[in-house]
Amino acid sequence: MKKTTRTQWVLTTLCAAILAGCGGGGGDTTPATTADADTVADQRATAMLAQMTQAEKIQLVHGVGTQTGPLGGAGYIPGIPRLGIPDFYTADSATGVYQAINGTVVANGATAMPSPLALAASWDITLAHDYGAQIAKELRTIGYTEGLGGGIDLARELRNGRTFEYMGEDPVLAGYMIAARTQGTQEQKVIATIKHFAANDQETNRFVSNSVIDERTLRELHLLSFEIGVKAGKPGNVMCAYNMVNGAKSCQNSYLLTDVLKNEWGYKGKVQSDWFMAVTDTVLAANAGLDEEEAGSTDDSLGFYGIKTYFNQKLATAVAAGSVPQSRLDDMVFRRLRTLYRLGIMDSPATLGGTIDQAAGDKASHDAAVQSMVLLKNATPAGSTTAALPLDSSAIHSIVVIGGHADVGVMAGGGSALTPPRDGNAVTCLQPNAAVAGVTSCATYYKSSPLDAIKAKAPNATVTYFDGSDAAAAANAAAAADVAIVFGTQFETEGGDLASLSLPDNAADPANQAYDQNALISAVAASAKRSIVVLESGTAVTMPWVNNVHAVLEAWYPGLQGGPAIADILFGTVNPSGKLPITFPVNDTDQPQKAISSTDLNVVYSEGLQMGYRWYDAQNIQPLFPFGHGLSYTTFQYSAMSSKADASGNVSVTFTLKNTGKVAGAEVAQLYVALPAAAGEPPRRLVSWQKVQLPAGGSKQITMAVPPERMAIWDTTLHQWHVPAGTFTLYAGASSRDTNMLTSTQALADKVLPLTH
Repeated sequence: MKKTTRTQWVLTTLCAAILAGCGGGGGDTTPATTADADTVADQRATAMLAQMTQAEKIQLVHGVGTQTGPLGGAGYIPGIPRLGIPDFYTADSATGVYQAINGTVVANGATAMPSPLALAASWDITLAHDYGAQIAKELRTIGYTEGLGGGIDLARELRNGRTFEYMGEDPVLAGYMIAARTQGTQEQKVIATIKHFAANDQETNRFVSNSVIDERTLRELHLLSFEIGVKAGKPGNVMCAYNMVNGAKSCQNSYLLTDVLKNEWGYKGKVQSDWFMAVTDTVLAANAGLDEEEAGSTDDSLGFYGIKTYFNQKLATAVAAGSVPQSRLDDMVFRRLRTLYRLGIMDSPATLGGTIDQAAGDKASHDAAVQSMVLLKNATPAGSTTAALPLDSSAIHSIVVIGGHADVGVMAGGGSALTPPRDGNAVTCLQPNAAVAGVTSCATYYKSSPLDAIKAKAPNATVTYFDGSDAAAAANAAAAADVAIVFGTQFETEGGDLASLSLPDNAADPANQAYDQNALISAVAASAKRSIVVLESGTAVTMPWVNNVHAVLEAWYPGLQGGPAIADILFGTVNPSGKLPITFPVNDTDQPQKAISSTDLNVVYSEGLQMGYRWYDAQNIQPLFPFGHGLSYTTFQYSAMSSKADASGNVSVTFTLKNTGKVAGAEVAQLYVALPAAAGEPPRRLVSWQKVQLPAGGSKQITMAVPPERMAIWDTTLHQWHVPAGTFTLYAGASSRDTNMLTSTQALADKVLPLTH
């Protein structure tokens, strides 16, 4: 089978569960002296470390290559049987378990969940927890110790090929969503990962680019999502990035790994390198705070696939020479051991070869998909008294479904975030040799047909399908039908960036597109009585046709149950509740970075704090759809807002939310703040939110607590978080640009926050 794993993507672009018990096995004989799980884990790890030889210590801080060992997967570190230390298996798991051995994908029945960006669009903390738990259950069932899902680099550059793997443009949203996913994962006795630390915001020149960021921007935006995720989620693993940050490689950057992550934030887990080329110097990496090299090799002089490695014989030599202290090696090993103890893995390691509960996976994937889809537009067609959506199956006699391979399946993102389909790709690649930045760009489609699901919802209607290659024929069919549903697709993958946010045509993406999608949508919109566009995308999409269609549903990469989930939203079986975690611009050049340079290795974050919606607000640029936007089949009313602050600077905000429509629905109530003008901040920032389910006519008083950290700026003189004195204006509403936002003001005193963890 053709390689489509992490190895291929790298090489082609190159050239909190409590401790289960205190008995333990192997050489661990230290009795428990306290009921505190963290202290117990520390004690047991210390005792185990004392029994290890130097060679055994070295063995535990590097992998032996990718897709190796009995289980295969992204990484493998053999265990130490005499001490009861189990084999350590790592798998890519952004959307589900990716298992491959020596280039061959293993058909393990794993569930493909919707993309992480889709998860972020749910704004649902409970769902994020359950998403992490579902993938972790399958990881552990197969036998994996650690999952590599957990990307939270901010969507500074929407054309980034990995935008779909991350959790949007706001650090508070991304941080708390990844913390919940992390907790869900680790409760299943699987180590969770947060990555790529840090500022890994585009794929172009990803091994050699240098993210140039001022200190305040770095701390307030690009490190804040990690800070929240680490402190609230307590992951066992943080993966450092390929790129440099301010001139130092991320995995050899002592400011990032030691000063900030370990010392300031109090991080107790291990730091793992990204796969291949992230490390180029043994001493620099080890002394900077790197704890594990991946994929590693059995022999540093040979490397793996010809790529040099640094944490096996080279590290042993460096420790013996004193250029890397023995205490640093011991700390590397200790961090791994205490994580294994803390999560109960040492006492109850996973066994290999279990059977995945596919029915449970299908339900989890479907539930996540319907909660993450975002209804962007829903206008009332001419001559109608109701909005275009939801569709009423009893009143519809004919539906035409057009394009996007909707007859056979739904699209997935590519690279290491892909979960291989259980039963093969539903679509044959048009040009297998077509490439983006040297990366094979054939999309995977899961066999989950929206067409079949639409037919099931409307059994009495005539439902026909056109593949989209003949725009005139599709437009004629749309003119004759009651409803026309056009599917648009946009493929993203690790290893390459998009040239444009526009829906690609056959010239922009010859591997996956046979026609001009924008022209097709425009033709259908010009003739249809009721036109609906469903988007399967990994990032924002520009829409030159948006004013001419009646409804737009953003389905993202919806996962293994995408077809039925899309139909559930279209027909109102589920009321949409997703909100955008990224801003949709009108044009590509509305972004701060006008183009991605293929030659300039310095990626300068010249926009500073004006990133994402902050940029559009500060520059007074009208977005196509703003951050936080998402419609419902019901309506909500906000009223009676008030706020108060205590002596410590904690702010409490209260308001009433009412469902004023005729059906039950969920609203993501969002809270933003404008800081005093002297703070020098963009117009407003997200500080809190709640997703609230209400019956028709129901209301609820909402209270949101905002700690001082959310009101603070990074003081570059003190190098600390600092709440500036002055009047803060709080805004409660349905999106970052809700014109009906409630407001309340609150005076806060000057307060410098201690660097504590």
